[in-house]
Amino acid sequence: MKISILAVGRLKSGAEQTQFNRYFDLFNASARNLAMGPMAVFETSEGRSESAAERKEAEAHELLKRVSGARLVALDEGGQSLTSYEFTAMVSRLRDEALDVAFAIGGPDGHGEALKNAAHFKLSLGKMTLPHGLVRIVLAEQLYRAMTILQGHPYHRA
Repeated sequence: MKISILAVGRLKSGAEQTQFNRYFDLFNASARNLAMGPMAVFETSEGRSESAAERKEAEAHELLKRVSGARLVALDEGGQSLTSYEFTAMVSRLRDEALDVAFAIGGPDGHGEALKNAAHFKLSLGKMTLPHGLVRIVLAEQLYRAMTILQGHPYHRA
């Protein structure tokens, strides 16, 4: 199983990058213990179109080029909210079925319809709007948390 994070835009250097790297590195250090490949990150630049709709569709097509057969999970405010245990169960099922998964984080205007329609699952991190850098950090942390739950590690305190 391979896990990819597909994101529109780049993380700025500094605190966001440091926090993301922390969970990214922790995840990758533990991944092989659970028959998972290392996490990968693919970034695309924001679309340059005049209208938000055109920009979202251009970004969606760029992200979709990176999915290549993986189960696509779109992070979307209209998606389903999961507890950490429910998220862990989803990751565990995908691992047990030997399915790769790609988590897509859209640009400032959200995802285009092409990506939303291609998604196997839409995941919401909550009803509040979050900066994209923070979304990456929260996603990486939840992936690491799922890993520790599966390993019985005391990091997650229910």
